[in-house]
Amino acid sequence: MTGAHELPQSERAEGLHKKNAGLPEEEHIDESSSVGAGTLSVDPDGDSGVGDLGTVESSTTSLSSSMYETVEENGRTYHKYKEGSYLLPNDENELSRLDLQHHLCKLTLHGKSHLAPLKDPKNVLDFGTGTGIWAIEFADEYPEANVLGTDLSPILPAYVPPNCRFEIDDAQDDWLYQEKFDYIHGRLLAMCFADPLPIFRKAYNSLNPGGYFEMFDFDARFRYIDDSGAGTPLSKWSEMMVSGAEKLGRIITHAPNHKRYFEEAGFVDLVEERFQWPLNPWPKGKYHKTLGLWYNQDLHEGMEGITMAVFTRVYGKKKEEVQEIVKEVLKDVDDRNIHSYLALFVVYGRKPE
Repeated sequence: MTGAHELPQSERAEGLHKKNAGLPEEEHIDESSSVGAGTLSVDPDGDSGVGDLGTVESSTTSLSSSMYETVEENGRTYHKYKEGSYLLPNDENELSRLDLQHHLCKLTLHGKSHLAPLKDPKNVLDFGTGTGIWAIEFADEYPEANVLGTDLSPILPAYVPPNCRFEIDDAQDDWLYQEKFDYIHGRLLAMCFADPLPIFRKAYNSLNPGGYFEMFDFDARFRYIDDSGAGTPLSKWSEMMVSGAEKLGRIITHAPNHKRYFEEAGFVDLVEERFQWPLNPWPKGKYHKTLGLWYNQDLHEGMEGITMAVFTRVYGKKKEEVQEIVKEVLKDVDDRNIHSYLALFVVYGRKPE
């Protein structure tokens, strides 16, 4: 891991290690592998290959006090600044899950923090930075770069490298940065925007000529390699999430169109890589089993937070009703006879010289 993790960690990070003991760690994935997900296929031997996957070993900012405020809803806290713009909570449980998800993303990319072919980037922007863990690790990886992380929620990591800083900002507002960037990064932001194309155009305008923009995102509708999900609570939940988020002004299925949006924004030399996160270790192969173990834990940590705002605001469900729905859905998440996965897309492109 990077230098950021060699220093004393916050209680959240320590809790992450304890909660996720038994999950495979990044170093057990062959980082020399070519980037790419391969093809999902069912493991007929069930647990075969799971037991040897190993275990996890697992700011600076100057802001007005009002920007630190949160609002409470159904026992979860949400950002106060631009209230309602983001559908997921920002409490400690969610922040811990986001750190877990960061490791899942690194596993997906075989230990890489990015796929764009960067050469000595000087100014870097990570918008929608979440807990800031990607920005911190990137700053350690590229000590000559100045890394800025932005988010709607205040970012307060325990350790920040001297070449990394954080600001509260809404990517949907005008981008008024004083500097131009050599690399702009966004990850897992499907819940954030009704239309990502204007965001991609802002990224284009904020890059230096020759700079790269990269998005790592998901299509929120669960997919299946067969008919094993038909009529299940999982399938119904997925469709309700997509429809409910749209009613709240968020289209969460844009990722398959990102490459086209990049082109429309003016980027060239476009590359798209596709990946899958199985919902549990049902597929064959160590790589997909590992991702399935981590994503299963991610869903157990986050399913209530993902569901609560949409199902209470759109469908009028009570908190207790949502919790019962989540229990039923998580049974399907754990069922290895349901061959479901989340589709992910990494797209990067260059601003012409």
